[in-house]
Amino acid sequence: MVMGCLVVSLSSGQIAWSQSVEQPNVVLIYIDDLGYGDVGCYGCPDIPTPNIDRLAREGVRCTASYITNPPCCPSRCSLMMGQYAQRFGKYGMSRGLPIPEDRPTLARWLTDHGYATGQIGKWDIGSKKQGPLAVGFTEVRRNPPRKRYSKEELDAAEPAVRKLAEKNRGLSKYYCIDEQGQPMWLTDYDGDCAVEFIERHRHQPFFLYWSPEAVHSPSAEVPERLMARTTANGKRSKLAGAIVSVDDQVGKILAALERLNLRQRTLVIFSSDNGANPGEGGSSAPYTGGKGEGTQKEGWVRVPTIMSMPGRVPEGAVYDGLVANFDFYATIAQLATGQVPAHCDGVDLLPHFRGQRTNPAHEYLFWLNNQPDDAPRRHLVAVRWQDWRLYRKHETDPWQLFDLATDPREEHNIASAHPDIVRRMADQHAAWKQTLAPLAAVPPPGREQPPVPPGHGWATATRPTHQSPSK
Repeated sequence: MVMGCLVVSLSSGQIAWSQSVEQPNVVLIYIDDLGYGDVGCYGCPDIPTPNIDRLAREGVRCTASYITNPPCCPSRCSLMMGQYAQRFGKYGMSRGLPIPEDRPTLARWLTDHGYATGQIGKWDIGSKKQGPLAVGFTEVRRNPPRKRYSKEELDAAEPAVRKLAEKNRGLSKYYCIDEQGQPMWLTDYDGDCAVEFIERHRHQPFFLYWSPEAVHSPSAEVPERLMARTTANGKRSKLAGAIVSVDDQVGKILAALERLNLRQRTLVIFSSDNGANPGEGGSSAPYTGGKGEGTQKEGWVRVPTIMSMPGRVPEGAVYDGLVANFDFYATIAQLATGQVPAHCDGVDLLPHFRGQRTNPAHEYLFWLNNQPDDAPRRHLVAVRWQDWRLYRKHETDPWQLFDLATDPREEHNIASAHPDIVRRMADQHAAWKQTLAPLAAVPPPGREQPPVPPGHGWATATRPTHQSPSK
């Protein structure tokens, strides 16, 4: 068992790390395209999520949690680096752009402090050479083979399933083949692997990053057994079934932590990489917008976020302050190692949750998605401050201003009525922009191996798994 404690210097307030009490574990769950209005504890009426709701009852539910670098790839890069992705030249999707190697990823930071670090599911971070094992994880769950549909199955399938299979050369997206050669719903398989990782590392501090393929589109393959557990209608019923499956895995993880007496010393963070996909029936309620159409609206960037660790995090609490996904790195690093790397834009959220700090975790949050060759729908320039949201699609467009407290659907642009607020927020955005790195070019693709190796079981790092902590 790796031991450690926090020692606080009364003269300086600085925190040092020493070896004497148990280091906490961390489980970070990062869903794909989960909407703010698609979880029970956020007001969703038609999709039961009892296990996620339990996390909220046993932790803190954040009501203003943001993805400052949407969508999937930049969101995950920002998460793993603990900073705005523009700090390393990422101003849009720019899939394949390497993440920097002159500062530690969250996984590297924890590995270098003695943690077993494991990753399951979707990666989509950095270049193809920068798979999980290359950027600090000690283990990665291999990408299991997908089920191949027979002609008979396709003949009997819904048109959407046939279309998906044809696109994937006859292969399923969400059914894998398990070790016994049997088809299995991929999200269920992920949950079983998460439990196995926790059981295997129960005697040492661990960090598990689970980022399922769910609930990313298309949801065509969701089985009836999952849809039947919801009251959602139409195309939303399939998305609802996929969310129910995610909730089931959260339940498996919590049950494993309890059975192994690890629940009270494991921080569980639950969030999403960006907002809802309305095309799949996803909900951003009470806000509007989301992935695809409406990407300038609040619904694309505001996501459900819950943090739970009984005894260390307040239970049944709500935090209304501004939060960003890069805060997860800082919060985890401070809790686990007693310090936060200097490059992080994030802050330790736990003192804010406990009321030990009454100032905002962030006074402002910023967006600058203006990569010239990115899809036009993804362009976004924005600022959040208090209840105000200032945004425009392109830097040459006029600013629009909304009071989200009275107008969550952003139906009444009041910029002309509040020029002082527009000027203040625009000036803050301009000052922040001056601190950023220039736009970086994505290198041409090579013939690298997949970042997550195929097969069953786990691949492990070949380098030493414990080094002197990076500064």
